Amino acid sequence: MAGPQHPGEGCSYRNTNCLERPLRRLFEGLGSGVAACPWPFVLVPLLLSGGLGSGFLFLQQRQANDIEGQFTPTGGPAKAERDFVRQHFPTNDSERFSVQQLPTDGAYAALIAVAADGSSVLAATERHDVKKLDKAMRDRGYEQVCARSDGVCVSPNPLLPMLDDADAAALEELTFPGSGPFFLGTALGGVRTSPSGRVLSARALKLVYYLREDGPDAAKSRRWLEDFLQDAPSELAAMNFTSIQVTYFTSLSRQLEFEGNTKSVIPLISITYFLTITFSVVSCLRLSCIRNNVWLACFGVISAGLAVLSSFGLLLFCGVPFVITVANAPFLILGVGVDDMFIMIASWEQSLRKKDKSDVKSLLAETYSEAALSVTITTLTDILAFFIGTWTAFPSVRSFCLYTGTAFVFCYIYTMTFFGAIIVLNHKREQGNRHWLTCMPVGVGKDQAEKSCLYNACCVGNCSGQSSQPESGHPMRVFFTKYYGPFLTNKWIKPLVVLLYGAYLGGSIYGCTQIREGIDLRNLANDDSYIIPYYDDNDKYFSAYGPRVMVVVTESVDYWNETVRLGIENCTQDLEGISYIDKNFSQSWLRAYTEYAKQQSLNINDKDIFISNLPKLFQYVQTFEWDINKTRDKIEASRFFIQTVNVTSATDEKNLVNQLRETAEKCSIPLIVYHPAFIYYDQYLVIVQNTIQNVIVAAGAMLVVSLLLIPNPLCCLWVTFAIASVIVGVAGFMAFWNVNLDSISMINLVICIGFSVDFSAHVSYAFVVSRESSANNRAIDALSLLGYPVLQGAVSTILGVVVLAAAKTYIFRTFFKIMFLVILFGALHGLVFIPVFLTFFGNCGRSPHNTRSKTEVPRYRDNEDCP
Repeated sequence: MAGPQHPGEGCSYRNTNCLERPLRRLFEGLGSGVAACPWPFVLVPLLLSGGLGSGFLFLQQRQANDIEGQFTPTGGPAKAERDFVRQHFPTNDSERFSVQQLPTDGAYAALIAVAADGSSVLAATERHDVKKLDKAMRDRGYEQVCARSDGVCVSPNPLLPMLDDADAAALEELTFPGSGPFFLGTALGGVRTSPSGRVLSARALKLVYYLREDGPDAAKSRRWLEDFLQDAPSELAAMNFTSIQVTYFTSLSRQLEFEGNTKSVIPLISITYFLTITFSVVSCLRLSCIRNNVWLACFGVISAGLAVLSSFGLLLFCGVPFVITVANAPFLILGVGVDDMFIMIASWEQSLRKKDKSDVKSLLAETYSEAALSVTITTLTDILAFFIGTWTAFPSVRSFCLYTGTAFVFCYIYTMTFFGAIIVLNHKREQGNRHWLTCMPVGVGKDQAEKSCLYNACCVGNCSGQSSQPESGHPMRVFFTKYYGPFLTNKWIKPLVVLLYGAYLGGSIYGCTQIREGIDLRNLANDDSYIIPYYDDNDKYFSAYGPRVMVVVTESVDYWNETVRLGIENCTQDLEGISYIDKNFSQSWLRAYTEYAKQQSLNINDKDIFISNLPKLFQYVQTFEWDINKTRDKIEASRFFIQTVNVTSATDEKNLVNQLRETAEKCSIPLIVYHPAFIYYDQYLVIVQNTIQNVIVAAGAMLVVSLLLIPNPLCCLWVTFAIASVIVGVAGFMAFWNVNLDSISMINLVICIGFSVDFSAHVSYAFVVSRESSANNRAIDALSLLGYPVLQGAVSTILGVVVLAAAKTYIFRTFFKIMFLVILFGALHGLVFIPVFLTFFGNCGRSPHNTRSKTEVPRYRDNEDCP
């Protein structure tokens, strides 16, 4: 039957504590068992952690920091397109190298020379310095490893031969961006032209030295690049250029700089543990030298550390890849472990005030019955959020969620066993009247009165020399009970809280409309990395002309059929009609062949004539031969090239790849479009979809868990509301804090799902079990019981990640920013919004007898609907 309805109340519902009651009994039994024999619960976690911790021996071989493999979506279409291009258009770096025909970025060293003081890089002094720079690169043995075409090294810039004084006159005839056979859009930057397009000046010039990647040459090229990176700073400084400033980059740079990020965060872990232990100790300090909880604070932090050791070691044993994003996890787990510790200590001290202190089994059973379920709710929601987060297309997110979710499991187990046993041992010390530090008995005799006040304060607990007595309520608990709670539930304050929430929600929703997608690859490097100035110069001077995109006909079609050729031409024109394409710089062997056939009066509608005359076309433009995959009598596949322009932002990249693919799909001819950069552009296809999917699935799972474990459906709805509200807030405000929606911030939004439950669930749970007579009093009672532990947990979690604000890497700073927002908004909901909102609806389903005194331990009433 339904629970009784309070007279005059407008709604009723069934409480749902059928699962909660047996769990409460189970935790009471666990508490009694831990209290009866604590030492095994201390030693087994220590031994288990030591054994599993040996998995760190595999850390080096488990590291998986390949940027493409970890930060691009698994199964992205560009990866399949790249495989097709590699299969049908093989490269030969030793004989016929062509930059635009590469299926990858290639192996290269790039340098950007920028003219100092606003002058032109084509002026005499600047030209000499550029030539000097080129000579220094060639003196490093570039000729032995360079990519070659027609037996000579590919020029790093088509203008190099004109930089000599003898040939400088040719520079005056240059037109931009095209000059004769040269495309200068990616060779010259910051160009100023005359109305006719003639180059008047240029601020920057780019030199790109491509190396061979075929067979054994790949290892030689890598060594050359590594040596260059090692020597570049000193060599560039020694050249002492006065007219140009040089920045540099290589095909290895992004990966090497990314791998170095982990080392920069290791020192921050020790600082974090120091801060967290300090905060925990200060929070647990007592004036009594006997009842001081310093050891509880220290072992609570150790318990979280053991969870990291055990979980990471286990997964390393199992061969799970260790990605750099996983390095964020210890900071998070430490904060959560300390949060659970504060809840346990608060419940333990509540039990001490109610029960016989000599009956430790009853005390710990009471503590577990109250605290364990609350900790279980929040831990289970966190674990679910992380394991749901493994359903993603991004391997880096998958690894982080797997490591962190497993660590939360161990953290929960160790809190329920190891930390519970420490509570028992600490209580036995107190019962033995032993000093918190020395564990020596503290005697109280007549001579104590003769000792100094300082001595008595340290060794007895008060200046009088009398035995320490139980302390009165904690000052913060008194603050929440007598001051904060009544203030928050005041009838004049509630409307202000509602207005504050409206402003918060409005700002958050606006921020959500401003979210930017995609990861900027420069953010994978350290802030003081040499690649940041290179990216800056490249964006400033060379962003007008973007990737040169391949348009590939993927099937064998009858090119000698005029209808087919017309179809291909129409498709090409449709692609050229996209706003990001400059049709003046397209390159098509079929167009050139059609024009050649007109000039030579060839009937290329005949298959044999079409096939047999192709070699004549290749005599005019040799590279066309590499754009056709031809067997004896048919063409298996072919490709053309189109030039992109003005791709300067993540939005442009997303629009470009979407428009190109949509246009190609509509074509009557089977086409794909490809460029190596599309491997990274593919993230735009799934990042929003993955994020929304994880949020919805996780929110649904949170609601189910809440309904099962919080015996009040309305309260569960408020917890679910908190999830949605916090996620919207974090997503909106991260846009204001210049954080993009990418695979890194996606990790943090997964965290947000679990953490948005924690604070609201604690307070909601306490509100539900309170038996005060009115909704306002129940809100005050909930804040009195859990306000301080929730505040402690919020502060401890922020302390766990605050050192990451000082990190010089985007990945770790982003983790701090979003975690700060998650904890701030979560605590704001738990301590401000939810208590007020519960008072508006909290009377639903309350029975007249559901009251208790302020000293009674909160419990659920028995439910008639449950056997």
